[in-house]
Amino acid sequence: MSGDENNGRLEQEVAHFLATGECDPLGGAFPGAHALERITGYERHLRMALLTEVRQRERGRRQDRMPQDFDAVAWTRRKVQPMIDGLFQPAERSAILEVAARSIVFLTRDAAHRAIRENGYLESAWKLANIYLHSLGAPVLGGEQNAILGMSEETTCYVSTDYFVDQDPYADYVVHEVAHIFHNCKRQTLELPHSQSREWLLDIAYAKRETFAYACELYSRILEQGRDRATRSALLARYAESPKCPDGRVDADELNDVLKEAVPARNGWKCILARCSNPPRANARRQNMTKPTC
Repeated sequence: MSGDENNGRLEQEVAHFLATGECDPLGGAFPGAHALERITGYERHLRMALLTEVRQRERGRRQDRMPQDFDAVAWTRRKVQPMIDGLFQPAERSAILEVAARSIVFLTRDAAHRAIRENGYLESAWKLANIYLHSLGAPVLGGEQNAILGMSEETTCYVSTDYFVDQDPYADYVVHEVAHIFHNCKRQTLELPHSQSREWLLDIAYAKRETFAYACELYSRILEQGRDRATRSALLARYAESPKCPDGRVDADELNDVLKEAVPARNGWKCILARCSNPPRANARRQNMTKPTC
């Protein structure tokens, strides 16, 4: 293949990646004598093309949503401590809270550019670019109309700065994304007691991961706004009038049913966990599914 043909194929790959987030894991379009050279060169080329495209689309747009002197660690700790206290044993809470409090990355301009350059997955870098562009009101890649507002990978949670202007009384992306850490992080990583059947912080069923995160998010907001049982029941009833879960992976009726059980309970977090956990017999057969979760 000639140099011009090679360049043409590579630019086609760039265009396809920018439009879809999809790429060739083998980097076949990039010239090189060895597989590693092709893979690393291809990834570097696509990543820089993505960053260039983001810089073009962000031009002339400002992002002034972060409060002045905002302490993300203190904010996150306050937001997620009730969830961690409700889900984990006292001896484990401190270690988990420390990791959770430092997990949130709000996608400001600098943070977004850094994530695009450094994130280990090209597909994830593309999604993060869209979260950021959406927060600017800029055209998103691929023309998606419903850009995601947060994404979690292992113990890092990326959150849109739309977080600070969202008026939905039932939304909290921080709690939602931190809830995903509990099935993305192994107990051994935090030096907590572990075994073959107790590998992850929480054994959430793969198909219930988003249900778990949305239930934690909604329950957290109901607890924050409802200081007594009557107020919490009223908030749940208002939500149940038109349950709206924008995620196709979640059954809205099931989510509402989980909340109906959790809200009046003494510890609703445990109710949510019970509804979303793997059955005990499935623990030994559970596959190691660690793909990044939004």
